[in-house]
Amino acid sequence: MYTVVVADDEEELRKGIINRIDWEEIGFEVVGEAENGIEALEQVEKKQPDLLLTDIRMPFVSGIELARQVREIRPATQIAFLSGFDEFSYAQQAIQYNIISYMLKPITMADLKKQLQEIKKKIDYVFEEFESRKQEMTNVHEFVMPLLLDSYGKTDDMDREALMQERAFTCGLIRNKNHSFQYVVLAVALQDAQGKNRTSAELVHSVDMILKKYVGYYSFYMEGRIISLLLATRGAFDKYLHIMVKDIVQSTERILGMKCTIGVSRIQQKLVECHEAYGDAMGALGYGRVGESGIHYIADEERMSTGDMTGVQETVAELENLIRSGTRGELETYLGKIYSAMGEEHAQIKLRILMIQTMSSVFRLVHAVTNEYTVLQKFCYPKGSYQEMKEQFTELCMEAREVINAGKKKSSQKLCEQVMHIIEKEYADSELSLIGVSGRINVSPNYLSALIKKETGMSFIDSLTKKRIESARELVMGTSMKVREIAERCGYSDQHYFSYCFKKFCGLSPNQMRQQMQAAE
Repeated sequence: MYTVVVADDEEELRKGIINRIDWEEIGFEVVGEAENGIEALEQVEKKQPDLLLTDIRMPFVSGIELARQVREIRPATQIAFLSGFDEFSYAQQAIQYNIISYMLKPITMADLKKQLQEIKKKIDYVFEEFESRKQEMTNVHEFVMPLLLDSYGKTDDMDREALMQERAFTCGLIRNKNHSFQYVVLAVALQDAQGKNRTSAELVHSVDMILKKYVGYYSFYMEGRIISLLLATRGAFDKYLHIMVKDIVQSTERILGMKCTIGVSRIQQKLVECHEAYGDAMGALGYGRVGESGIHYIADEERMSTGDMTGVQETVAELENLIRSGTRGELETYLGKIYSAMGEEHAQIKLRILMIQTMSSVFRLVHAVTNEYTVLQKFCYPKGSYQEMKEQFTELCMEAREVINAGKKKSSQKLCEQVMHIIEKEYADSELSLIGVSGRINVSPNYLSALIKKETGMSFIDSLTKKRIESARELVMGTSMKVREIAERCGYSDQHYFSYCFKKFCGLSPNQMRQQMQAAE
Protein backbone atom coordinates (compact mmCIF):
# COMPACT_ATOMS: atom_id res chain seq x y z
CA MET A 1 0.00 0.00 0.00
CA TYR A 2 1.54 3.29 -1.10
CA THR A 3 1.02 6.48 0.90
CA VAL A 4 -0.12 9.78 -0.62
CA VAL A 5 -0.50 13.43 0.38
CA VAL A 6 -3.10 15.49 -1.51
CA ALA A 7 -2.47 19.24 -1.87
CA ASP A 8 -4.89 21.71 -3.46
CA ASP A 9 -6.04 25.16 -2.34
CA GLU A 10 -9.58 24.46 -3.57
CA GLU A 11 -11.05 22.74 -0.51
CA GLU A 12 -14.06 21.32 -2.37
CA LEU A 13 -11.86 19.70 -5.00
CA ARG A 14 -9.33 18.49 -2.42
CA LYS A 15 -12.02 16.90 -0.24
CA GLY A 16 -13.67 15.44 -3.33
CA ILE A 17 -10.44 13.78 -4.40
CA ILE A 18 -9.85 12.39 -0.93
CA ASN A 19 -13.42 11.18 -0.27
CA ARG A 20 -14.66 10.11 -3.70
CA ILE A 21 -11.68 8.01 -4.78
CA ASP A 22 -11.51 4.44 -3.45
CA TRP A 23 -7.82 4.76 -2.61
CA GLU A 24 -7.47 1.32 -1.05
CA GLU A 25 -8.86 -0.33 -4.18
CA ILE A 26 -6.08 1.13 -6.32
CA GLY A 27 -3.34 0.54 -3.76
CA PHE A 28 -3.00 3.91 -2.00
CA GLU A 29 -3.64 5.35 1.45
CA VAL A 30 -4.12 9.09 1.98
CA VAL A 31 -1.97 10.10 4.95
CA GLY A 32 -2.22 13.88 4.70
CA GLU A 33 -3.69 16.90 2.95
CA ALA A 34 -2.63 20.52 2.47
CA GLU A 35 -4.22 23.72 1.25
CA ASN A 36 -1.01 25.56 0.35
CA GLY A 37 2.57 24.85 -0.63
CA ILE A 38 4.00 25.37 2.83
CA GLU A 39 1.61 22.88 4.41
CA ALA A 40 2.30 20.42 1.59
CA LEU A 41 6.05 20.62 2.25
CA GLU A 42 5.45 20.11 5.97
CA GLN A 43 3.26 17.08 5.26
CA VAL A 44 5.91 15.55 2.98
CA GLU A 45 8.60 16.02 5.62
CA LYS A 46 6.38 14.64 8.40
CA LYS A 47 4.50 11.83 6.61
CA GLN A 48 7.21 10.82 4.09
CA PRO A 49 4.66 9.77 1.45
CA ASP A 50 5.37 7.70 -1.62
CA LEU A 51 3.32 10.15 -3.72
CA LEU A 52 2.51 13.86 -3.55
CA LEU A 53 -0.55 14.77 -5.65
CA THR A 54 -0.56 18.56 -5.94
CA ASP A 55 -2.00 21.44 -7.90
CA ILE A 56 0.69 23.28 -9.86
CA ARG A 57 -0.67 26.67 -8.80
CA MET A 58 -0.56 26.83 -5.01
CA PRO A 59 -0.57 29.73 -2.51
CA PHE A 60 2.78 30.82 -1.02
CA VAL A 61 4.84 28.17 -2.80
CA SER A 62 4.02 27.18 -6.39
CA GLY A 63 3.85 23.56 -7.43
CA ILE A 64 7.12 23.91 -9.35
CA GLU A 65 8.92 25.41 -6.35
CA LEU A 66 7.25 22.81 -4.13
CA ALA A 67 8.63 20.06 -6.37
CA ARG A 68 12.11 21.54 -6.09
CA GLN A 69 11.95 21.67 -2.29
CA VAL A 70 10.45 18.18 -2.03
CA ARG A 71 13.41 16.92 -4.06
CA GLU A 72 15.67 18.52 -1.46
CA ILE A 73 14.08 16.97 1.64
CA ARG A 74 12.41 13.82 0.30
CA PRO A 75 13.82 12.80 -3.11
CA ALA A 76 12.24 9.32 -2.84
CA THR A 77 8.72 10.85 -2.96
CA GLN A 78 7.06 10.75 -6.40
CA ILE A 79 5.23 13.90 -7.51
CA ALA A 80 2.10 14.16 -9.70
CA PHE A 81 0.74 17.52 -10.85
CA LEU A 82 -2.87 18.56 -11.32
CA SER A 83 -2.97 21.70 -13.41
CA GLY A 84 -5.48 23.97 -15.05
CA PHE A 85 -2.72 25.42 -17.13
CA ASP A 86 -2.07 23.62 -20.39
CA GLU A 87 1.17 25.45 -21.01
CA PHE A 88 4.34 23.91 -22.38
CA SER A 89 6.52 26.00 -20.08
CA TYR A 90 4.97 24.38 -17.00
CA ALA A 91 5.48 20.92 -18.42
CA GLN A 92 9.11 21.78 -19.20
CA GLN A 93 9.73 22.95 -15.65
CA ALA A 94 8.02 19.84 -14.28
CA ILE A 95 10.26 17.48 -16.26
CA GLN A 96 13.46 18.59 -14.51
CA TYR A 97 12.06 17.39 -11.17
CA ASN A 98 11.21 13.87 -12.42
CA ILE A 99 7.45 14.43 -12.19
CA ILE A 100 5.69 11.07 -12.49
CA SER A 101 2.45 12.45 -13.98
CA TYR A 102 1.07 15.74 -15.32
CA MET A 103 -2.76 15.92 -15.40
CA LEU A 104 -4.93 18.75 -16.64
CA LYS A 105 -7.98 20.21 -14.92
CA PRO A 106 -10.89 19.85 -15.16
CA ILE A 107 -10.66 16.11 -14.61
CA THR A 108 -13.42 13.68 -13.68
CA MET A 109 -13.02 11.35 -10.72
CA ALA A 110 -13.14 8.39 -13.15
CA ASP A 111 -10.28 9.83 -15.22
CA LEU A 112 -8.32 10.71 -12.10
CA LYS A 113 -8.72 7.14 -10.87
CA LYS A 114 -7.36 5.83 -14.18
CA GLN A 115 -4.40 8.19 -13.93
CA LEU A 116 -3.72 7.08 -10.37
CA GLN A 117 -3.76 3.46 -11.50
CA GLU A 118 -1.14 4.35 -14.11
CA ILE A 119 0.89 6.16 -11.47
CA LYS A 120 0.74 3.08 -9.25
CA LYS A 121 2.12 0.98 -12.11
CA LYS A 122 5.03 3.40 -12.43
CA ILE A 123 5.72 3.29 -8.69
CA ASP A 124 5.43 -0.50 -8.79
CA TYR A 125 8.07 -0.51 -11.50
CA VAL A 126 10.38 1.68 -9.38
CA PHE A 127 9.96 -0.66 -6.40
CA GLU A 128 10.44 -3.77 -8.54
CA GLU A 129 13.49 -2.34 -10.27
CA PHE A 130 14.96 -1.29 -6.94
CA GLU A 131 14.54 -4.84 -5.64
CA SER A 132 15.47 -6.65 -8.84
CA ARG A 133 18.59 -8.74 -8.90
CA LYS A 134 20.74 -7.70 -11.82
CA GLN A 135 24.45 -7.15 -12.07
CA GLU A 136 26.35 -7.25 -15.32
CA MET A 137 30.11 -7.60 -15.46
CA THR A 138 31.60 -5.53 -18.29
CA ASN A 139 34.90 -4.09 -19.42
CA VAL A 140 34.12 -1.10 -17.24
CA HIS A 141 34.48 -3.32 -14.17
CA GLU A 142 37.97 -4.36 -15.24
CA PHE A 143 38.92 -0.70 -15.44
CA VAL A 144 37.18 0.71 -12.36
CA MET A 145 38.30 -1.91 -9.82
CA PRO A 146 42.05 -1.21 -10.14
CA LEU A 147 41.33 2.51 -10.64
CA LEU A 148 39.89 2.68 -7.11
CA LEU A 149 41.91 0.01 -5.34
CA ASP A 150 45.40 0.60 -6.78
CA SER A 151 47.50 3.73 -6.68
CA TYR A 152 48.41 5.11 -10.09
CA GLY A 153 51.29 7.22 -8.89
CA LYS A 154 51.53 10.98 -8.71
CA THR A 155 48.31 12.77 -9.52
CA ASP A 156 50.22 15.53 -11.35
CA ASP A 157 51.51 13.07 -13.94
CA MET A 158 49.73 14.33 -17.08
CA ASP A 159 50.74 11.30 -19.16
CA ARG A 160 49.26 8.96 -16.55
CA GLU A 161 46.01 10.93 -16.43
CA ALA A 162 45.79 11.01 -20.23
CA LEU A 163 46.26 7.23 -20.31
CA MET A 164 43.50 6.75 -17.74
CA GLN A 165 41.18 9.00 -19.72
CA GLU A 166 41.84 6.99 -22.87
CA ARG A 167 41.17 3.71 -21.08
CA ALA A 168 37.99 5.12 -19.55
CA PHE A 169 36.77 6.10 -23.02
CA THR A 170 37.75 2.77 -24.58
CA CYS A 171 35.92 0.69 -21.98
CA GLY A 172 32.79 2.85 -22.16
CA LEU A 173 32.93 4.49 -18.73
CA ILE A 174 33.26 7.87 -20.44
CA ARG A 175 31.47 8.38 -23.76
CA ASN A 176 32.81 11.79 -24.68
CA LYS A 177 36.50 12.62 -24.70
CA ASN A 178 35.79 16.34 -24.48
CA HIS A 179 34.12 16.13 -21.08
CA SER A 180 34.45 18.24 -17.95
CA PHE A 181 33.75 15.49 -15.44
CA GLN A 182 34.85 15.40 -11.86
CA TYR A 183 34.66 12.33 -9.65
CA VAL A 184 33.15 11.19 -6.35
CA VAL A 185 33.17 7.76 -4.72
CA LEU A 186 30.35 6.45 -2.53
CA ALA A 187 30.64 3.55 -0.09
CA VAL A 188 27.21 2.13 0.82
CA ALA A 189 26.37 -0.36 3.60
CA LEU A 190 22.94 -1.79 4.45
CA GLN A 191 21.95 -3.20 7.85
CA ASP A 192 18.91 -4.90 9.28
CA ALA A 193 17.11 -3.79 12.45
CA GLN A 194 19.63 -5.71 14.58
CA GLY A 195 22.57 -3.91 12.97
CA LYS A 196 23.75 -6.91 10.95
CA ASN A 197 25.33 -6.12 7.58
CA ARG A 198 22.91 -7.15 4.82
CA THR A 199 24.76 -5.59 1.90
CA SER A 200 24.88 -7.98 -1.05
CA ALA A 201 25.83 -7.99 -4.73
CA GLU A 202 22.15 -8.26 -5.68
CA LEU A 203 21.53 -4.79 -4.21
CA VAL A 204 24.01 -3.00 -6.49
CA HIS A 205 21.25 -2.55 -9.06
CA SER A 206 19.05 -0.94 -6.41
CA VAL A 207 21.64 1.78 -5.82
CA ASP A 208 22.13 2.21 -9.58
CA MET A 209 18.37 2.78 -9.99
CA ILE A 210 18.80 5.99 -7.98
CA LEU A 211 22.13 7.13 -9.41
CA LYS A 212 21.05 6.92 -13.04
CA LYS A 213 18.54 9.73 -12.46
CA TYR A 214 21.31 12.18 -11.65
CA VAL A 215 24.87 11.37 -12.83
CA GLY A 216 27.12 8.97 -14.69
CA TYR A 217 28.18 6.06 -12.52
CA TYR A 218 29.59 2.58 -12.14
CA SER A 219 28.90 0.44 -9.07
CA PHE A 220 30.13 -2.89 -7.78
CA TYR A 221 29.97 -5.03 -4.63
CA MET A 222 33.07 -5.72 -2.56
CA GLU A 223 33.54 -7.12 0.94
CA GLY A 224 30.17 -6.15 2.36
CA ARG A 225 30.01 -2.73 0.70
CA ILE A 226 28.57 -1.28 -2.50
CA ILE A 227 31.12 1.03 -4.08
CA SER A 228 30.00 3.59 -6.68
CA LEU A 229 32.18 5.80 -8.84
CA LEU A 230 30.22 8.90 -9.88
CA LEU A 231 31.02 11.10 -12.88
CA ALA A 232 29.51 14.57 -13.31
CA THR A 233 30.34 18.23 -13.73
CA ARG A 234 31.03 20.26 -10.62
CA GLY A 235 27.72 22.05 -11.09
CA ALA A 236 25.83 18.76 -11.23
CA PHE A 237 27.54 17.52 -8.06
CA ASP A 238 26.73 20.78 -6.25
CA LYS A 239 23.10 20.46 -7.31
CA TYR A 240 22.39 16.75 -7.02
CA LEU A 241 24.95 14.95 -4.83
CA HIS A 242 23.18 15.62 -1.53
CA ILE A 243 19.83 14.74 -3.13
CA MET A 244 20.89 11.40 -4.64
CA VAL A 245 22.49 10.07 -1.46
CA LYS A 246 19.39 10.99 0.53
CA ASP A 247 17.28 9.29 -2.17
CA ILE A 248 19.30 6.07 -1.72
CA VAL A 249 18.84 6.13 2.07
CA GLN A 250 15.12 6.88 1.93
CA SER A 251 14.40 4.29 -0.79
CA THR A 252 16.38 1.66 1.10
CA GLU A 253 14.39 2.32 4.27
CA ARG A 254 11.00 2.48 2.53
CA ILE A 255 11.34 -0.31 -0.03
CA LEU A 256 13.83 -2.72 1.50
CA GLY A 257 13.10 -2.00 5.16
CA MET A 258 16.79 -1.69 6.01
CA LYS A 259 19.09 0.94 7.44
CA CYS A 260 21.54 2.52 5.03
CA THR A 261 24.86 4.25 5.72
CA ILE A 262 26.74 6.09 2.97
CA GLY A 263 30.32 7.40 3.01
CA VAL A 264 30.95 10.20 0.51
CA SER A 265 34.40 11.20 -0.71
CA ARG A 266 35.65 14.63 -1.61
CA ILE A 267 35.16 15.71 -5.22
CA GLN A 268 38.27 14.85 -7.23
CA GLN A 269 39.45 16.51 -10.44
CA LYS A 270 41.26 13.56 -12.04
CA LEU A 271 40.76 9.84 -12.59
CA VAL A 272 44.13 9.09 -11.01
CA GLU A 273 42.80 10.68 -7.80
CA CYS A 274 39.93 8.18 -7.56
CA HIS A 275 42.08 5.86 -5.47
CA GLU A 276 42.28 8.57 -2.82
CA ALA A 277 38.52 9.19 -3.19
CA TYR A 278 37.90 5.50 -2.46
CA GLY A 279 39.93 5.79 0.75
CA ASP A 280 37.97 8.90 1.69
CA ALA A 281 34.62 7.19 1.08
CA MET A 282 35.58 4.18 3.19
CA GLY A 283 36.85 6.48 5.93
CA ALA A 284 33.61 8.46 5.90
CA LEU A 285 31.60 5.23 6.09
CA GLY A 286 33.36 4.47 9.35
CA TYR A 287 31.57 7.38 11.02
CA GLY A 288 28.26 5.54 10.70
CA ARG A 289 26.54 4.09 13.74
CA VAL A 290 25.43 0.47 13.94
CA GLY A 291 21.69 0.13 13.36
CA GLU A 292 21.25 3.73 12.17
CA SER A 293 20.91 5.25 8.71
CA GLY A 294 23.21 8.12 7.90
CA ILE A 295 25.09 10.06 5.23
CA HIS A 296 28.69 10.92 6.09
CA TYR A 297 30.79 13.26 3.94
CA ILE A 298 34.49 12.90 4.65
CA ALA A 299 34.85 16.66 4.17
CA ASP A 300 32.35 17.18 7.03
CA GLU A 301 33.97 14.69 9.36
CA GLU A 302 37.64 15.34 8.65
CA ARG A 303 39.24 18.54 7.44
CA MET A 304 41.93 16.67 5.48
CA SER A 305 41.99 13.52 3.40
CA THR A 306 42.14 10.19 5.17
CA GLY A 307 44.75 9.13 2.62
CA ASP A 308 45.47 5.55 1.71
CA MET A 309 43.22 3.20 3.70
CA THR A 310 43.78 0.05 1.68
CA GLY A 311 47.06 -0.90 3.43
CA VAL A 312 45.63 -0.71 6.96
CA GLN A 313 44.91 -4.02 8.63
CA GLU A 314 41.32 -5.00 9.31
CA THR A 315 41.85 -4.71 13.05
CA VAL A 316 43.20 -1.19 12.80
CA ALA A 317 40.36 -0.22 10.47
CA GLU A 318 37.79 -1.49 12.97
CA LEU A 319 39.54 0.36 15.78
CA GLU A 320 39.39 3.53 13.69
CA ASN A 321 35.66 3.10 13.25
CA LEU A 322 35.08 2.59 16.95
CA ILE A 323 37.30 5.52 17.91
CA ARG A 324 35.40 7.69 15.44
CA SER A 325 31.85 6.76 16.39
CA GLY A 326 31.66 3.82 18.79
CA THR A 327 30.69 3.94 22.44
CA ARG A 328 33.25 3.47 25.19
CA GLY A 329 31.76 0.06 25.94
CA GLU A 330 31.99 -1.06 22.31
CA LEU A 331 35.63 0.01 22.15
CA GLU A 332 36.45 -1.79 25.43
CA THR A 333 34.75 -4.95 24.18
CA TYR A 334 36.68 -4.92 20.89
CA LEU A 335 40.01 -4.34 22.67
CA GLY A 336 39.18 -7.31 24.89
CA LYS A 337 38.69 -9.45 21.79
CA ILE A 338 42.03 -8.28 20.41
CA TYR A 339 43.87 -9.22 23.59
CA SER A 340 42.11 -12.59 23.78
CA ALA A 341 43.06 -13.36 20.18
CA MET A 342 46.73 -12.48 20.70
CA GLY A 343 47.60 -15.81 22.23
CA GLU A 344 50.78 -16.32 24.22
CA GLU A 345 53.31 -16.88 21.45
CA HIS A 346 54.91 -13.62 20.30
CA ALA A 347 52.06 -11.70 21.97
CA GLN A 348 54.33 -8.82 22.95
CA ILE A 349 55.68 -8.40 19.42
CA LYS A 350 52.20 -8.66 17.90
CA LEU A 351 50.84 -6.02 20.27
CA ARG A 352 53.79 -3.68 19.64
CA ILE A 353 53.23 -3.88 15.85
CA LEU A 354 49.50 -3.26 16.27
CA MET A 355 50.16 -0.33 18.60
CA ILE A 356 52.57 1.33 16.17
CA GLN A 357 50.09 1.01 13.31
CA THR A 358 47.22 2.22 15.46
CA MET A 359 49.16 5.17 16.87
CA SER A 360 49.89 6.39 13.36
CA SER A 361 46.23 6.01 12.45
CA VAL A 362 45.00 7.66 15.66
CA PHE A 363 47.30 10.66 15.37
CA ARG A 364 46.20 11.16 11.76
CA LEU A 365 42.53 10.93 12.75
CA VAL A 366 42.85 13.34 15.67
CA HIS A 367 44.80 15.80 13.53
CA ALA A 368 42.23 15.55 10.71
CA VAL A 369 39.26 16.12 13.00
CA THR A 370 40.47 18.51 15.70
CA ASN A 371 44.24 19.17 15.55
CA GLU A 372 44.14 18.76 19.36
CA TYR A 373 46.54 15.89 19.87
CA THR A 374 48.79 17.23 22.66
CA VAL A 375 47.19 14.87 25.17
CA LEU A 376 48.26 11.91 23.05
CA GLN A 377 51.93 12.85 22.74
CA LYS A 378 52.83 10.76 25.79
CA PHE A 379 52.17 7.68 23.66
CA CYS A 380 55.43 8.01 21.75
CA TYR A 381 56.47 4.38 21.49
CA PRO A 382 55.10 1.17 23.04
CA LYS A 383 57.41 -0.05 25.78
CA GLY A 384 57.47 -2.15 28.92
CA SER A 385 55.95 -5.54 29.59
CA TYR A 386 53.04 -7.02 27.68
CA GLN A 387 50.66 -6.03 30.46
CA GLU A 388 52.02 -2.47 30.53
CA MET A 389 51.64 -2.16 26.77
CA LYS A 390 48.05 -3.40 26.99
CA GLU A 391 47.33 -0.66 29.51
CA GLN A 392 49.05 1.93 27.27
CA PHE A 393 47.15 0.74 24.22
CA THR A 394 43.79 0.81 25.97
CA GLU A 395 44.50 4.28 27.33
CA LEU A 396 45.57 5.51 23.88
CA CYS A 397 42.36 4.29 22.22
CA MET A 398 40.12 5.66 24.97
CA GLU A 399 41.77 9.07 25.10
CA ALA A 400 41.77 9.32 21.30
CA ARG A 401 38.03 8.63 21.32
CA GLU A 402 37.45 11.35 23.92
CA VAL A 403 39.59 13.87 22.03
CA ILE A 404 37.82 13.18 18.71
CA ASN A 405 34.33 13.33 20.24
CA ALA A 406 35.17 16.59 22.03
CA GLY A 407 36.65 18.02 18.84
CA LYS A 408 33.62 17.06 16.76
CA LYS A 409 31.28 18.58 19.33
CA LYS A 410 33.30 21.78 19.44
CA SER A 411 33.39 21.95 15.65
CA SER A 412 29.65 21.31 15.45
CA GLN A 413 28.95 24.10 17.94
CA LYS A 414 31.13 26.50 15.99
CA LEU A 415 29.40 25.67 12.71
CA CYS A 416 25.99 26.09 14.31
CA GLU A 417 27.02 29.42 15.83
CA GLN A 418 28.23 30.51 12.39
CA VAL A 419 24.87 29.63 10.82
CA MET A 420 22.94 31.40 13.57
CA HIS A 421 25.12 34.47 13.04
CA ILE A 422 24.33 34.42 9.31
CA ILE A 423 20.60 34.15 10.07
CA GLU A 424 20.87 36.97 12.62
CA LYS A 425 22.58 39.30 10.16
CA GLU A 426 20.98 38.28 6.85
CA TYR A 427 17.43 37.19 7.68
CA ALA A 428 16.09 40.07 5.55
CA ASP A 429 17.55 38.44 2.42
CA SER A 430 14.66 36.61 0.76
CA GLU A 431 17.17 34.37 -1.06
CA LEU A 432 18.77 33.04 2.14
CA SER A 433 18.60 29.23 2.07
CA LEU A 434 20.10 26.09 3.59
CA ILE A 435 21.90 25.19 0.36
CA GLY A 436 23.35 28.68 0.00
CA VAL A 437 24.58 28.79 3.58
CA SER A 438 26.03 25.26 3.44
CA GLY A 439 27.99 26.25 0.34
CA ARG A 440 29.39 29.31 2.09
CA ILE A 441 30.70 27.37 5.09
CA ASN A 442 31.85 24.38 2.98
CA VAL A 443 29.71 21.57 4.39
CA SER A 444 26.98 19.51 2.75
CA PRO A 445 23.29 20.52 3.11
CA ASN A 446 22.52 17.10 4.63
CA TYR A 447 25.18 17.51 7.31
CA LEU A 448 24.27 21.11 8.09
CA SER A 449 20.55 20.34 8.31
CA ALA A 450 21.13 17.47 10.76
CA LEU A 451 23.64 19.54 12.74
CA ILE A 452 21.28 22.50 13.22
CA LYS A 453 18.46 20.17 14.21
CA LYS A 454 20.66 18.41 16.75
CA GLU A 455 22.15 21.59 18.23
CA THR A 456 19.01 23.77 18.31
CA GLY A 457 16.08 21.36 18.12
CA MET A 458 14.82 23.26 15.07
CA SER A 459 15.38 22.98 11.34
CA PHE A 460 17.19 25.68 9.38
CA ILE A 461 13.95 27.04 7.92
CA ASP A 462 12.29 27.04 11.37
CA SER A 463 15.24 28.98 12.82
CA LEU A 464 15.14 31.46 9.94
CA THR A 465 11.35 31.86 10.19
CA LYS A 466 11.59 32.36 13.96
CA LYS A 467 14.11 35.17 13.53
CA ARG A 468 12.11 36.79 10.73
CA ILE A 469 8.80 36.71 12.60
CA GLU A 470 10.35 37.90 15.87
CA SER A 471 11.78 40.88 14.02
CA ALA A 472 8.49 41.43 12.22
CA ARG A 473 6.60 41.37 15.52
CA GLU A 474 8.81 44.13 16.88
CA LEU A 475 8.09 46.23 13.79
CA VAL A 476 4.35 45.51 13.95
CA MET A 477 4.12 46.57 17.59
CA GLY A 478 6.74 49.31 17.62
CA THR A 479 6.30 51.13 14.31
CA SER A 480 3.61 52.40 11.97
CA MET A 481 5.13 50.66 8.94
CA LYS A 482 2.73 49.05 6.51
CA VAL A 483 2.47 45.25 6.58
CA ARG A 484 3.87 45.06 3.07
CA GLU A 485 6.92 47.09 4.12
CA ILE A 486 7.46 44.92 7.19
CA ALA A 487 7.22 41.78 5.07
CA GLU A 488 9.91 43.04 2.69
CA ARG A 489 12.09 44.24 5.59
CA CYS A 490 11.99 40.74 7.08
CA GLY A 491 12.76 38.71 3.95
CA TYR A 492 9.29 38.01 2.55
CA SER A 493 8.54 38.98 -1.05
CA ASP A 494 4.92 37.78 -0.75
CA GLN A 495 2.80 39.75 1.76
CA HIS A 496 0.13 37.03 1.95
CA TYR A 497 2.72 34.36 2.70
CA PHE A 498 4.22 36.64 5.35
CA SER A 499 0.82 37.09 7.01
CA TYR A 500 0.27 33.32 6.92
CA CYS A 501 3.62 32.63 8.62
CA PHE A 502 3.10 35.46 11.11
CA LYS A 503 -0.28 34.13 12.21
CA LYS A 504 1.00 30.58 12.41
CA PHE A 505 3.89 31.70 14.62
CA CYS A 506 2.12 34.37 16.73
CA GLY A 507 -1.49 33.18 16.69
CA LEU A 508 -2.63 36.50 15.23
CA SER A 509 -2.22 38.23 11.89
CA PRO A 510 -0.12 41.46 11.85
CA ASN A 511 -3.27 43.61 11.61
CA GLN A 512 -5.00 41.68 14.40
CA MET A 513 -1.97 42.10 16.65
CA ARG A 514 -1.95 45.85 16.05
CA GLN A 515 -5.67 46.10 16.70
CA GLN A 516 -5.32 44.13 19.92
CA MET A 517 -2.42 46.33 21.04
CA GLN A 518 -4.34 49.54 20.26
CA ALA A 519 -7.43 48.28 22.11
CA ALA A 520 -5.33 47.62 25.21
CA GLU A 521 -3.88 51.15 25.26
